[in-house]
Amino acid sequence: MNSSLIGKIEKAKRYAREKDRFHFNSLSVQVSGDNDSHEVTLREGAWHCACDFFAGWAVCSHTMAIERMLDGMLPREAVGQEFARA
Repeated sequence: MNSSLIGKIEKAKRYAREKDRFHFNSLSVQVSGDNDSHEVTLREGAWHCACDFFAGWAVCSHTMAIERMLDGMLPREAVGQEFARA
């Protein structure tokens, strides 16, 4: 294997361990829920989900799950209410 590629692989592994290097500006994720799949997006610091619950509450299990997965990598305005951290 090329030594340059080996160096890039090692650098990628190090970066992946250092979450504070990553800052999401936009994101689109398909979440397979218990009953259906839902598209969740992050645009300009705000979450959007296609599920019915999100329409009334501006938060849902899908957005909260992604927040937990991306803990420490989201812009401050994209992080939900404290009850979402419970």
